[in-house]
Amino acid sequence: MFHKINDVMPLPDYRLSVRFSEGCTKIYDVKPLFDKIPSFAELKDGNRFEDVYVDVGGHGIAWNDRIDLSCEELWSNGVLEV
Repeated sequence: MFHKINDVMPLPDYRLSVRFSEGCTKIYDVKPLFDKIPSFAELKDGNRFEDVYVDVGGHGIAWNDRIDLSCEELWSNGVLEV
């Protein structure tokens, strides 16, 4: 199932608040990706992490052409905000 992303907001400690079209919001922790995927370590520099945006169509989020996450990754590994 496709979980369209409506909005993304950077949070402290390299977490994201991701609002989906179903009306729920999930919190996704980006920190584990810093060691797994070298390009994600760039997000620790300056305010680069805060430059996150929703891709056209809501299929994912991105910071630039090399650093992005799919809606399925965010849905499957995000924690439902209470």
